[in-house]
Amino acid sequence: MDTNRPAAAPASPEQQKVLNRILVQRERLKARRTAYRQSRAVMASEGAGRVEPGAPVAMRVLAFARLHPLVTAAAVGVAVMAGPARLIRWAGMVMPLVARLRRG
Repeated sequence: MDTNRPAAAPASPEQQKVLNRILVQRERLKARRTAYRQSRAVMASEGAGRVEPGAPVAMRVLAFARLHPLVTAAAVGVAVMAGPARLIRWAGMVMPLVARLRRG
């Protein structure tokens, strides 16, 4: 550290506002990182990264959506673009296949 340097001049009111906003933002980011680490630790301890094979279908679908958000968003986007009439038609074709797979 250079001891021959003069002390910094005090910040103007505008500069102090900016410095205060920077400080608040740093605290917010630090809190977000801490919360993220805690949530990851809780998920790891509960085994939230797995889909239970014996769980009801709705729970398995929710678990899949949590594990694969981009795939879920893409599927929802395709469903919205297809429209209700096509979805009902596709469901009429797919449901018998799913029923056969569940029986077999």
